[in-house]
Amino acid sequence: MSATSNAPSSEGDEPAMNPADPVRRQLDAYNAHDLERFVAEYSDDVQVFRPPAAEPVLSGKQAFAAHYAKNRFSLPDLHAEVINRMVAGDTVVDHERITGLQDGVVEAIAVYRVSGGRIHSVWFY
Repeated sequence: MSATSNAPSSEGDEPAMNPADPVRRQLDAYNAHDLERFVAEYSDDVQVFRPPAAEPVLSGKQAFAAHYAKNRFSLPDLHAEVINRMVAGDTVVDHERITGLQDGVVEAIAVYRVSGGRIHSVWFY
């Protein structure tokens, strides 16, 4: 991974960044159990999907934050590791290995859609 600047661009309203930047920052905050920093990387109207369900399981930053506070950051051994990451346009796909969520290791695929420097939608497989 090459070093890039996270400084805002002088052109336009959006920062010049790789869509993987907010995904990386939210993972760092997830592993630190830092809810405020974690949800800061998501848009106010974030939607979370669990296919095959077509409707989101979580909608909005408030519901998103409440879910993670109650069901994830309350788990002291929770940790996620990125095994592989792909970036295509505004979409970031992570293969993650999660421990501390349940007995054993959970292998997950997370698809993040980034817009305006924030994660707007997530699909967890």
